[in-house]
Amino acid sequence: MFIENNILKHYLRNVYFITGTAYAGKSTMVKMLADKYDLILCGENYHCEITDRVAEPDIQPNLCYIKQMNSWEDFVKRSPEEYEKWIYGVQDEVAGFEIAELISLSKDKRVIVDTNIPINILKEISGYNHVAVMLSPQSMSVDRFFDRTDKEKQFILSVIENCDNSDEVMANYKAGLELINSEKHYKEYAQSGFFTLFREDNDQDTREEMCEKLAKHFGFTK
Repeated sequence: MFIENNILKHYLRNVYFITGTAYAGKSTMVKMLADKYDLILCGENYHCEITDRVAEPDIQPNLCYIKQMNSWEDFVKRSPEEYEKWIYGVQDEVAGFEIAELISLSKDKRVIVDTNIPINILKEISGYNHVAVMLSPQSMSVDRFFDRTDKEKQFILSVIENCDNSDEVMANYKAGLELINSEKHYKEYAQSGFFTLFREDNDQDTREEMCEKLAKHFGFTK
């Protein structure tokens, strides 16, 4: 079965997407916008409850990887190239789940989502005023990756720290993060043609400013 993009775009008319690189502020912005403008919030990995139940190894091998791996130590010790391939493979496989879930959630109310849907698909199923890209320098997306307190990243950090050769494992894992946030992938976002915000590598608190710019772009009013 195939559903034409104009149909998907119609049913996603109440959905507003934020995508981009790690540590750019996506999670913070979707929460702030949801609170200020009474939107349904779909934060990072909001789809996991469904993908964990529905994904099948022969159809969605990347989404099923964690269930089938031998250990979390194997997860963090993959080569940078394997890690990069897996991350973007997950994005491709999760797109269908996200689209189906967002159509269901947005029937009667606007939704703001921290999305993993690839840029090329967003171009087909949404429009300029419904998508925003947030970017951070590679140094932030890599060096500050474990600065956040969310349990998933802190769990990965604990796995790395408990490895016998933890320094080598950390260097290998960060090399994977560098590939995921490489100039090639950065340009795919920066040159997408969508509205884009850049986070500077400094300690200034720009959350309110960023939120205001996004709200204006999306056309949100109280």
